[in-house]
Amino acid sequence: MKKLTILFSICLILLFVGCSKQENADEETKKMETELRTLIDNFLKDYKPLEEKAYEAYWNASINSTDSNWALFAQYDMQMNKMFSDQDLFQKVKKIKESGKIQDSILKQELTVFYNSLLSKQADTNLLNQISKLTSEIELKYSNFRANYKGKKLSDNDVEEILKNSKNSKELEEVWKAHKEIGKVVSEDILKLVGLRNQLAKGLGFNNYHEMSLTLSGQDPKDVSALFDELDKLTHDAFVSLIKEINENIAKKVNKKPEELMPWHYQNRFFQEAPKIYEIDLDVYYKNQDLIKLTEQYYKSLNLPTEDILARSDLFEKPNKNQHAYCININREKRDIRILCNVKPTTRWMETMLHEMGHALYEKYYDDNLPWLLKTPAHIFTTEAVAMIFGRFATNPQWMLDMKVITPEEKEKIQPISQKILRMQQLVFSRWSQVMYRFEKAMYENPNQDLNKLWWDLVEKYQMIKRPPNRNMPDWATKIHIATSPCYYHNYLMGELLASQLYEYITTKILNKPNQIVSFYNEPKVGDFFREKIFSVGNKYHWNDMIEKATGEKLTAKYFAKQFVN
Repeated sequence: MKKLTILFSICLILLFVGCSKQENADEETKKMETELRTLIDNFLKDYKPLEEKAYEAYWNASINSTDSNWALFAQYDMQMNKMFSDQDLFQKVKKIKESGKIQDSILKQELTVFYNSLLSKQADTNLLNQISKLTSEIELKYSNFRANYKGKKLSDNDVEEILKNSKNSKELEEVWKAHKEIGKVVSEDILKLVGLRNQLAKGLGFNNYHEMSLTLSGQDPKDVSALFDELDKLTHDAFVSLIKEINENIAKKVNKKPEELMPWHYQNRFFQEAPKIYEIDLDVYYKNQDLIKLTEQYYKSLNLPTEDILARSDLFEKPNKNQHAYCININREKRDIRILCNVKPTTRWMETMLHEMGHALYEKYYDDNLPWLLKTPAHIFTTEAVAMIFGRFATNPQWMLDMKVITPEEKEKIQPISQKILRMQQLVFSRWSQVMYRFEKAMYENPNQDLNKLWWDLVEKYQMIKRPPNRNMPDWATKIHIATSPCYYHNYLMGELLASQLYEYITTKILNKPNQIVSFYNEPKVGDFFREKIFSVGNKYHWNDMIEKATGEKLTAKYFAKQFVN
């Protein structure tokens, strides 16, 4: 009996000790979580109004590209750099992260986002400011550049129009080369920028800026490279067959032999879009359409209204304006979301309007209860996926019929060819993305190599078009993304994979129309799916967990293959 009493006493002592340790651990966790919450809140109190000013300045510089406007943005950008480069703050956040004490799932995700944002700026402020200043200067040069052809200044839209429609090889070559002159204007600055970015990355313990960018965005660089290798094998044979068909058709149009074709014959500046090789010209159907109204009406049918976004946007060409397209969220709490476009009544700009509005709606419908740091997409490529699934409808005859762009008779006529066009677009873009991904990766690994040769080696291998003879020009620098959206392009292709996965899920599980061509028009339950399963959760979960929760599977390439390769 005495022995049992002793054992019981020992158990009680151990129980009390265990409870005491647990209580201490709980107290330590609460203390750590409170400290982190305070650090984040204090930082955001000053940062949020600064970001709003910076984004407003960027917007103003985009629509009126002047030295003073870009200088103002650079000034705000440098102030943001200064805040994120706070070493004392970083060390406090790092200590909390390494403690492993944060248990609250939302706060833990905030910690990941905050830590990565701070880590990317843990460098000498002068270095960060050099990067900001040089980036703004380069963007100014892109914005103000116009191709000079026979004494006439051509916008990017003008260049695309000529490349798409001219049958005169001499004119095509001259216009293409005129556009490529921007490469000489910016290439040296870009190389300086690459050097500064690599200096930043190496100072933070990374091999180069490309590796750092992917890692801090939540992607494993080895996994991304493996995915691109898989997609190369997946699309290679289909593209070999397709490029043969493309070459034969283009050669007839320009009165050349297929083996004589040059890059300027492929109907756009980079061969990143499907050339018009079939009898149908979808631009004809959009020639007299109001693309803004079509965009508004379509999303309204999904119960995703866009009037507020359109009212704040800048959608048409003007002098000194950024010639591209983007969506920006000026203020996450006020939902001050805007789109910049240069709309013309073409298929390309219909696709762009649907695409950019997809981005905008993602930003619009974050759950009010989400912390500010998590009011962002789960990943850059998840918002690209949303934009892409809607952008694809611009060439979808069912969508065009639903939107009264074409008649039922026209739909029957163009349906088979339209499917070929979409398949061609996806394969062409997939191979172009290989060039961009592998070029940037190699450039940051070794910026001192012959980048002109590297660029055309990759173009020949993946896009299977010839480099111009005796050309040694920085054509790689003509792609603005390399300078202003570095290490980003692979996300477009990953977005295409997810777009196909979402399309498969929606058609099969929500609309119960497996293997059918649909447009989602007038299906508010599709809008509900996007709003509830993707938009509202923002960055609450790791991107692959979000995808699995929404579709039942993690990211996979099999549905892209089902749609466009098999």
